[in-house]
Amino acid sequence: MIFFSFTQVFSYIWANTCIMKEDSTISGKKKGIRLPNFLVIGAGKSGTTSLDHYLHQHPDIFMSRVKEPNFFALMGEKPVEAKDDPEQMYHYPQAVYAWEDYRALFQEVENEKAIGETSPMYLYNAHAPHRIRQLLGEKTKLIAILRHPVDRLYSRYLHLARENRLPSPRFEDALDRDSIWWRRPDLVTEGFYFSYLKNYFDIFPREQIRVYRYEDFKKDPQGLMRDLFTFLGVNPEAEIDTELRLNASGFVKNRWKDRLIGQQSILRGALEKLAPALLDQMRQSTYWQKKLNNLRAQNLARPQLDAELRLRILEEIYAKDVWQTAQLIDQDLNAWFREQPA
Repeated sequence: MIFFSFTQVFSYIWANTCIMKEDSTISGKKKGIRLPNFLVIGAGKSGTTSLDHYLHQHPDIFMSRVKEPNFFALMGEKPVEAKDDPEQMYHYPQAVYAWEDYRALFQEVENEKAIGETSPMYLYNAHAPHRIRQLLGEKTKLIAILRHPVDRLYSRYLHLARENRLPSPRFEDALDRDSIWWRRPDLVTEGFYFSYLKNYFDIFPREQIRVYRYEDFKKDPQGLMRDLFTFLGVNPEAEIDTELRLNASGFVKNRWKDRLIGQQSILRGALEKLAPALLDQMRQSTYWQKKLNNLRAQNLARPQLDAELRLRILEEIYAKDVWQTAQLIDQDLNAWFREQPA
């Protein structure tokens, strides 16, 4: 099954070679670079990868080919190598640090009405809101998806398990406030939505911010996307495929198989070096993403989160923040205290 898929992949490479060469000759025809007029700011592990993929499909939307450039969070900083970051807090291989490099992400914009990018780090980074307002303006539209904070944290745990980068062996270690779970900003503290969102509501008009619940995104992605397209001022009836759910997490069953088809597979590494434009085309292809996603999902185990531990973490860490967030965004989040793990 896997090797049959590889044959299909390389057939695709061969068939698209001429198209890629033709596309690569088109450059320098634009008078100026148009910058984003909307951003997806988070939260991490709340469907933002799938949302980014759906936005890419709309003909009137241009999305950065680089997901998570993190520019407004890391602007002016120096990249940190993985070997110099033992706690995995500062190494961001896809990040863009310079203004000119950020502008270059949008040099292929043509006549699209909405221009955007997705960087969940913007939600919790203290510098991002003011930098976005300063460089893109207060009319920039901001989009956030919020997930039950314990489910989001558990999904991050499984994500790091998939990559063999667990912060600690046990998920219940998140209760230890002196641990790495509290030092790393994408672990426990990313779930404190209230203070992060308030930073945006304080300096951007409320009508420029749209906040969705993850459970609504999961239950009715088509309906949510229609609402989002209306918010962005593009055709809400555009046909998009929302069946694909990306970035699944879990414990890898077979490491050898993961080396072939996983997120950091040998094939992906080869394409990044030899044919990056083709790899980008395949990332935007729903057909290939579905095939690869299904193969990856079969190789992941996702243990159920213990209901008592889930409730304990919610009550001891997040309860107050959930109530404050509900008031801030004027939405009912009571279900987060009742529903089962998603």
